[in-house]
Amino acid sequence: MKLGSLKEGGRDGTLVVVSRDLRRAVRADGIAPTLQRALEDWAVLAPRLNALFEDLCNGRATAAFDLDEHLLAAPLPRAYEFVDGSAYLPHVERVRRARGAEVPESFYVDPLMYQAVSAGFLGPRDPVKVVSADYGIDLEAEVVIVTDDVPMAVTPEQAAEHIQLIGLVNDVSLRNLIPPELAKGFGFLQSKPRSALSPVFVTPDELGEAWQGNKVHLAMLTHINGAWFGAPEAGVDMQFDFAQLVAHAAKTRPLSAGTLVGSGTVANEDTALGASCFAERRTVETLRDGKPSTPFMAFGDRVRIEMLDAAGKSVFGAIEQTIEQQPRP
Repeated sequence: MKLGSLKEGGRDGTLVVVSRDLRRAVRADGIAPTLQRALEDWAVLAPRLNALFEDLCNGRATAAFDLDEHLLAAPLPRAYEFVDGSAYLPHVERVRRARGAEVPESFYVDPLMYQAVSAGFLGPRDPVKVVSADYGIDLEAEVVIVTDDVPMAVTPEQAAEHIQLIGLVNDVSLRNLIPPELAKGFGFLQSKPRSALSPVFVTPDELGEAWQGNKVHLAMLTHINGAWFGAPEAGVDMQFDFAQLVAHAAKTRPLSAGTLVGSGTVANEDTALGASCFAERRTVETLRDGKPSTPFMAFGDRVRIEMLDAAGKSVFGAIEQTIEQQPRP
């Protein structure tokens, strides 16, 4: 099934069930007022939501309406936790090689992960607002999964059972703020503003054969200002699958229902498939030419991120955003 949230009913939105073709929706607040509430009692409420989804897809749902994705908030407008990995090591290897650094052996057996912003997510059509273009505005097209309650110290095999929903995230990065923050040795803060989520999250069964080995085997398609930017395969070159990432995050603490776990920027060994962020493209240019030639994003630039199934249909809907300047208070 496919689930989203309308921009109504308060900060957490109103839960809607969305048809497979993303054209119709029906409010599900009679089952759960918000997606967060549904995840907190997932075993009981998911079957009821799925029955409503089947009714919607078969034209039997009462009070169904045509869906305007501009009315959608992020499926989880805010979450208790968002931890973001960096599971595509070709990206990590290239970035480090471009600055003359080796990849530590531990990176191949122990996932990279940081605590990201979860207090609020941008909706799929909301602009990305940044105070200054000098910050080095970048997108990061990633896959994200959502869990129910995950016990502490689960194995990857156990963690796989707690992956309930899958979606996309534009993990916005301010590249020129990252080096001085990391130099402090205390991680990201100002360089990682709010991210945007896809119009809907879907259950793993919606992906069919594209969900195998706890990975999404589809291309991550990104356009910038209407021009093709990249389509790397998300199921290829992913060093750690989502079950491993969830288990890593839960090693010393339980994860609350509604926790998001990101894949990191989708990247392949084959650079002909393009990039999922400007940092990746600039790194390829540096390795090839000795310096980057593509600038980071400017105000007015437009981003589109989505995944298409084997029939060419959008699975999660598209994240479509414009970069806008945020006035100072």
